[in-house]
Amino acid sequence: MNLPSLRHLRHLTALHDHGHFGRAAEACHVTQSTLSASIKELEGVLETTLVDRSKRRVVTPVGIETVERARRIVKEVEDLVSFTTASREPLSGTVRMGTIPTVGPFLLPRVLPGLRESYRRLKLYLVEDLTDRLIDLLQRGQLDVVLLALPYDCGAVETLILFEDSFVVGLPREHLLAKETRVKAQHLWREDLLLLKDGHCLRDHALAACRLADRRVTEGFEATSLPTLVQMVDNGLGITLLPTLAVNAGLLLGTDLVTRPLLSHDAVRKIGLVWRRGTGRRDEFRLLAKELMERAKLKSKPAAQS
Repeated sequence: MNLPSLRHLRHLTALHDHGHFGRAAEACHVTQSTLSASIKELEGVLETTLVDRSKRRVVTPVGIETVERARRIVKEVEDLVSFTTASREPLSGTVRMGTIPTVGPFLLPRVLPGLRESYRRLKLYLVEDLTDRLIDLLQRGQLDVVLLALPYDCGAVETLILFEDSFVVGLPREHLLAKETRVKAQHLWREDLLLLKDGHCLRDHALAACRLADRRVTEGFEATSLPTLVQMVDNGLGITLLPTLAVNAGLLLGTDLVTRPLLSHDAVRKIGLVWRRGTGRRDEFRLLAKELMERAKLKSKPAAQS
């Protein structure tokens, strides 16, 4: 039986992902004619048409299904190589990690230098994006693990919780609530509460923390990042909820803001590492999660309140 090669499968998935022969060839580091010939060979091996060249060279319905199967096959082979490498020396191969903007920038600079020192052959590639897009990349095999905030519906994954990250109220020093030792969740209901835009899981976690079922009270001003959110509060537009992880990393430096603990049973999010269920690299990813957990503990400290 004549079988397709990994080269064939990689070329097909690249064509699907880039939607253009030239860009796909560049991504694969081959000439356009080489990639085109490879796709032709694959069609010959499978005895079916995978690309409709009369319509902007789009992948056919059969081709799309073939792409998803090809992606899984290539990923399984890559996992096989990584598994055998890890069996000789743990965390010595390539790991593609996704991370969200409200976790990665505040945690990774603290823990990665020590991780690199201990595992010098580890090649850790980082992708920062919103949770839903990262989980999609994970399920498609384009990421190995995702560092994120929970709870979140991630589908068929395994999860290891690294630590809990409590919410604090961020507000101007002269605000009335700044006089409180702790701020009750119901006291936020009458305030102009500023949050991140929809799509950031931190928004949903913050709404749950202060038990705000009616999101209309937060409309009008929304930020796309925590630094922008802090600047809006510092300019007197309202108050906000911030993760202690970010505050401890210096998020409020250069502002006149203070923080107060939020008195609520839900005033916490869980930071975890997730990977696809059934992967052959499970033990390696568990080791990575435990290393991140231990290094985060060593660097943790209580949030400054001022």
